[in-house]
Amino acid sequence: MGLNRILVQLTWVGVISSVMVAATDTQFPSALPNCPDRCGDLRIPYPFGLTEGCYLNETKGSTKFLIFCDNSLEKPQPMTGDFLVTRTGDFLVTNISVQEGQIEIMMDNDIDCYNRTGDPESNLRRKRRSTNPIFTISPTKNKFVSVGCDTYAYLRGFKNDKRFYSVCVSQCENKSDVVNGSCSGIGCCQQDIPGGLKNITVEANSFDNHVSVWDFNPCSYAFIIREDKFNFSSDYLTTLRNYNTLPVVLDWTIGSEKCELVRNKSNYICGGNSTCFDPPYGSGYRCECKKGYRGNPYLDHGCQDIDECKVKDNNNCTSKQKCVNKPGSYDCLCIEGYHMDEPERVCVPGRSAGQSSLAIYLAVGLFILLVLLLGYSWIYWGLKRRKLIKLKEKFFQQNGGLLLKQQLSNHQMSVETTKIFTTEELKKATNNYDESRVLGQGGYGTVYKGVLSDNTMVAIKKSKIGDQSQIEQFINEMIVLTQINHRNVVKLFGCCLETEVPLLVYEFITNGTLSNHIHDKSLSSLLSWEKRLKIAIEIAGALAYLHSSASMPIIHRDVKTTNILLDDNYIAKVADFGASRLVPLDQTQLNTLVQGTLGYLDPEYMQTSQLTEKSDVYSFGVVMAELLTGKKALSFDRPEIDRNLAIFFVSTIKEDRLLQILENHIVNEDNIEQLKEVANLAKRCLSLRGEDRPSMKEVAAELGRLRIMGKHSLGNIDVYAKKSEYLLSATSHSFNVDVDTSCSTSTTAEYDSIKDQVLKLVEDRR
Repeated sequence: MGLNRILVQLTWVGVISSVMVAATDTQFPSALPNCPDRCGDLRIPYPFGLTEGCYLNETKGSTKFLIFCDNSLEKPQPMTGDFLVTRTGDFLVTNISVQEGQIEIMMDNDIDCYNRTGDPESNLRRKRRSTNPIFTISPTKNKFVSVGCDTYAYLRGFKNDKRFYSVCVSQCENKSDVVNGSCSGIGCCQQDIPGGLKNITVEANSFDNHVSVWDFNPCSYAFIIREDKFNFSSDYLTTLRNYNTLPVVLDWTIGSEKCELVRNKSNYICGGNSTCFDPPYGSGYRCECKKGYRGNPYLDHGCQDIDECKVKDNNNCTSKQKCVNKPGSYDCLCIEGYHMDEPERVCVPGRSAGQSSLAIYLAVGLFILLVLLLGYSWIYWGLKRRKLIKLKEKFFQQNGGLLLKQQLSNHQMSVETTKIFTTEELKKATNNYDESRVLGQGGYGTVYKGVLSDNTMVAIKKSKIGDQSQIEQFINEMIVLTQINHRNVVKLFGCCLETEVPLLVYEFITNGTLSNHIHDKSLSSLLSWEKRLKIAIEIAGALAYLHSSASMPIIHRDVKTTNILLDDNYIAKVADFGASRLVPLDQTQLNTLVQGTLGYLDPEYMQTSQLTEKSDVYSFGVVMAELLTGKKALSFDRPEIDRNLAIFFVSTIKEDRLLQILENHIVNEDNIEQLKEVANLAKRCLSLRGEDRPSMKEVAAELGRLRIMGKHSLGNIDVYAKKSEYLLSATSHSFNVDVDTSCSTSTTAEYDSIKDQVLKLVEDRR
């Protein structure tokens, strides 16, 4: 019922807005001459149009700005879509704004329903996809949402002509677990949408065909929706199936060039009394009327002067002044009997014969005014300083300062162990957070490059504004990093909590991510096998330290090559502890909502929600597979058989085809045996059952042994092998082992079962 009220309100808002615009802007043209400008209740402004010659045709045959008025219904309906190809991709248009450069449409809600036995429901269109190929999704007005208690959903699209995808997972066991208004993974999941995203598809899926939750949630839902029109309710678990479309706001621009390039070209369409500006996302430009003008800036004479004098609220003339309109502005002239006093710019009565007396009065008045101003200034700056102090205290509490103190106290640590930076220090270090200083943007905020007053280079992480979950991640990372002192973990220098968003200050790592060095061909060729093995040993040592030697065991929970940094000497540094968890000394596992990165995510953790240190071991196994093969952990551009690197890597080793997938330039006659040993170790880390995986301490020791073995002659291999025989399981033999026992058969069957589930989760349904 809540969503129904929202949609009814949305419809009436669109109708009322259109009527109000029509009432207030009738004197301003909106469409080209002799062109219709209405479809039903909606006004259609240029560059949009309803007929040939009435809309902007950027390229020959382009229908980007064509609005089709469907008169087949009782009330005409404005639609947009790719009309040259098909009418099936059309969307109902509810509003068009030339001021904001946005168009609001009704987009598909993707629904995936099942009956009680887990079979797809036949009366609903399964895997209905919502695609818009023309405009970009507004990142400030919309959210990507999935709803369901047995649900994962995809958002796919293109950003800067590169593929983009995001996954939203929502789960629950009982309807009582669901909290109205909360969309944090229990029955509802929502994510921000990046700027410039277009050609999007959303898709809803189920882990277990809703069998265990069917009584109160038979369907999975996935959709993009205007953020201010959605407030999650537990009723949506059943009622969302009644809504095929939901409101979405799209951004549109003109052409593909920025203002600087297009201003002097013949196809520049900003009209008179308008200005060109570049939107924050994507390509192209937009137009807007200059101050003092109103109308459609895309027409030659669309922006027309506003007579500010006709409406009192549009000018600030006093009762002693007369408003006189002029192009783009107005003047306030003194009425008869008054003249303008220039110093104060106010109208005063005309001067009498006693001008000298008036001058004395004015001098005395100015002196008194000066005294009052000095007193006011003293009070003002005192109040402002007090307000600034209170504002910093507010930000300290808002940014989790009290929570940080409490957590540090619980872990018997002190905030004084970390430097507290001032706002001014970090502004100066980042040149007031200039865009040129941005190093990258991740799930938990933006990272800037900074230079402190002592010329120390640092990386400064800035949390997202107004997102409480990001502040909790920030505090979590702060707590975790205060527990760590290891040369292969990024060092935390300090923090700043007195700003609008919290800030963390780290050591600056100069050589980028391990992912770049593996997958960028120009860098990969410089990454020899000796360097790769050294990096693997350093990562393993850092993780072993986190699991076994930190003051309280730490599970990283997001080990991947993009979270491993390299310095100029190729020394590895493990980073990004926003998702990490401290493990109480009396526990070996934690129950958590599943979180991590597809391709690196432990299948056992994904199925059971039981987080253990063996989850990090599995992710590290994927990293080793990347180091050996040069392939990405997950790629939808590869054939389905090797889309998931972990599954493909283990299968290849079982089939004794390792040498076919190794990175060519790392293989030579002297290191083949060493490569096989490392690959076997990676295979053990990728065991589907956590209990079959080695600990990170064992992995680090074994990699160290293999590195030392590689530095000696082949004649010493057997000696070193015997010294560490207890570290090697039955899977650490040659690649021709005959898997024929009943135990092996069971393991293979179990592997194939979970393999199918993982493939189902990441398969590309393009």
